[in-house]
Amino acid sequence: MERTLTHDIGEHEGKEITLKGWVAVRRDHGKIIFIDLRDKSGIAQCIFVAKNTDIYAQAETLRHEWVVALTGTVTKRPENMVNANMKNGAWEVQASAIEILNEAETPPIAIDTDGYEINEEYRLKYRYLDLRRERLQTNLHLRHEVIAFMRDWLNDKDFVEVETPIISKSTPEGARDYIVPSRIYYGKSYALPQSPQQYKQLLMVAGLERYYQFARCFRDEDTRGDRQPEFTQLDLEMSFASQEEIMGLMESLYITTIEALMPDKKIQQKPFPRLSYKEAMEKYQSDKPDIREDKNDSNLLAFAWIIDFPFFEKTENGGYTFTHNPFSAPKPEYHDDLMAQKNIGGIIAAQYDLTLNGYEIGGGGIRNHTPEALQKVFQIMGYDETRIQENFGHMLHALKSGAPPHGGIAMGIDRLLAILTNEPNIREVIAFPKTGDARDLMMDAPSTLAKNQLAEVGLELKKE
Repeated sequence: MERTLTHDIGEHEGKEITLKGWVAVRRDHGKIIFIDLRDKSGIAQCIFVAKNTDIYAQAETLRHEWVVALTGTVTKRPENMVNANMKNGAWEVQASAIEILNEAETPPIAIDTDGYEINEEYRLKYRYLDLRRERLQTNLHLRHEVIAFMRDWLNDKDFVEVETPIISKSTPEGARDYIVPSRIYYGKSYALPQSPQQYKQLLMVAGLERYYQFARCFRDEDTRGDRQPEFTQLDLEMSFASQEEIMGLMESLYITTIEALMPDKKIQQKPFPRLSYKEAMEKYQSDKPDIREDKNDSNLLAFAWIIDFPFFEKTENGGYTFTHNPFSAPKPEYHDDLMAQKNIGGIIAAQYDLTLNGYEIGGGGIRNHTPEALQKVFQIMGYDETRIQENFGHMLHALKSGAPPHGGIAMGIDRLLAILTNEPNIREVIAFPKTGDARDLMMDAPSTLAKNQLAEVGLELKKE
């Protein structure tokens, strides 16, 4: 018999169906046993009566989280027995047959609660069980729906989804790289991408004009509740587009997505307000201000654009480094200052961040599309010609090939979803996250490599 999902049982009143799933709860009331059967769609109450001796005896053996296939007839519950807390609480299944597909040990963690009361290390060690809880199932389904909606929306706007490499070259982009030593090219290494920044700009040089991908990014840095060593961002780049066009496009995407998928949420202000970096720091003492009018309203979303960032900031040794990334362009009125390498601390970048309820959820900028301007950035940062060519020679060469004006943005999917679901950190919206200190307790990673593995790539561990 074809399988029926639990949330559909009301469509089969009076008919015999087969359910397949996990035993969520077993309640023994003497002459009758109730089983709450859980599948991906929800829970259905199933009834075993003592007069059906064989199947009743089987029901007595059932335990929490056993996997079963159950056949029975859907009946209407008496009015006084309707469970209003269940989507299909008006119906139940009178069991006539059951097959035990797999037994299960007693779960080491409770999965019938929201999970907040459980030590996170236990939850992540047994994440395959933790994910069975309704809250996390809901979060992952919403994640899927948001990404699917955004993908369709961008496709309709003539964007092309392109996958860029996961192993590439280590270049200084602001954070530490994860290094991947090469066995074939002894003594050399790849790096995992901090972002697809350079590749997406090269796609603009290639003439693609409108690119996006839901990119995996990797940064070997200290983790916090809103960060992970690997994360997902919506990465986007456009040719022949102004800053306002890119910001307007993202506003439209976010508003449309939220209104379509989460109608209970309220966006405080449309269009999103724009604050200069200076204004934000003076008024809120933060470049990611929480501007909600009612911070107790869990459904209120206060977006804001932060613009007009300083391009450079002083380093400890008296030099300069970039505040966001080296690929941004100065605002047009500061282009001459960049080229002359004057008023360095006063140059304003064509850079923009999107904030939501006190968190940065994305950032972007208009790029330097001429090799001369990009080279000036590296010179201001104190890079000599050899270092520039070694790290970024490919970019400079590409920009000499007729690069169009272009710009883009990268939006953090994990952080957005954590805010939309009112979760305390992004680990609650990621299927298999690392701990706050970047460990995978389920897979026991990071792990020690065997000596032969290290030798193949020319590495040797030093004794501490």
